[in-house]
Amino acid sequence: MNQPSQLPRSGFGSLVLIAAVLGGGAAAFAYTAGWLSPHRLTPEKMVEALTPPGVDPLGHRRNHAKGICFTGVFESNGNGVPLSTARVFAAGRYPALGRFNLGTPNPGAADGTVRVRGMGLLISSDDGREWRTAMINPPVFPVSTPQAFYGLLHASGSKDPNAMKAFAAANPEIAAFADWAKTAPWTASYAEEPYHGLNSFIFTDGGGNDHAVRWALEPAAQPVPISQDELEKRGPNYLEKEIAERVRDTGPQRWNMVVTVADPGDQTADPSKAWPQGRRTVTVGTLIVQRIEAERNGPCRDINFDPTVLPPGIRVSDDPFPAARSSVYRKSYDLRTAEAKDYPRTEVAKP
Repeated sequence: MNQPSQLPRSGFGSLVLIAAVLGGGAAAFAYTAGWLSPHRLTPEKMVEALTPPGVDPLGHRRNHAKGICFTGVFESNGNGVPLSTARVFAAGRYPALGRFNLGTPNPGAADGTVRVRGMGLLISSDDGREWRTAMINPPVFPVSTPQAFYGLLHASGSKDPNAMKAFAAANPEIAAFADWAKTAPWTASYAEEPYHGLNSFIFTDGGGNDHAVRWALEPAAQPVPISQDELEKRGPNYLEKEIAERVRDTGPQRWNMVVTVADPGDQTADPSKAWPQGRRTVTVGTLIVQRIEAERNGPCRDINFDPTVLPPGIRVSDDPFPAARSSVYRKSYDLRTAEAKDYPRTEVAKP
């Protein structure tokens, strides 16, 4: 079975690349459709598929297991008010906390072996509401349905040399993700990555009108391409070290939140397909990361970045993934909290 965080060198072909990126849970999210019937997927089955043999995630998230916490603010500019009544879009500054992470179930994975990077984010508005979201750096998801994602996990971990070829033939939408995995540049900093929401949601404005949207965070930091070999040479935990030093030494890091508004007729159920170019975009504010803290004792440790936790003015669309992710996130949360002894907090020395 492919190790979840390892990437092949050139010469293995695009299907092997996909298997290495996604095998054992290195893709963005944990999805399931178990709420539909007992004969379909369950959170338990998906969690099992996400955790490959030889990986010990006890006390950790079952995917995106390696991460580091941050706190800061979301500075809303008011441009989102015509789209949604959510209080977070009114001009102002709102507390934010989150987690930079790697798309792997292995909390000990080396940074240079994991292709997918993510950000979990929670923004609290002054009406007591929360907006939670989980985003990743690829611009599309590899497959179009939760069932296909489950199939991908099994195909990528199969000993059958033809498993991935057969899966790709049955799910040709995976080609767009494979192209990103092969050609997109690596960077040496979480601060230089864009983070895409991928799933479609519905914003409702003050007049009761609905707007199908997707959102993304675009970095203010200029991305500096680096080879995978060079990143590996910088050490297995370089990304956490780098973001902590960057914020400490150069100041807060920023991302603009850009909301893309669908045109009438644009599909909203399939995150493997990007919307056509030219759709209206609205920059609704800026995420400002002000402080970095290790996860073990950090404020993000016990946060479940459930994408269905939404304030009034935002709701899920016909995209099945957010509800599916929610069910698996709950299962993962229950497991890791029951295993807290396996990932103990560090006692802070008293003054």
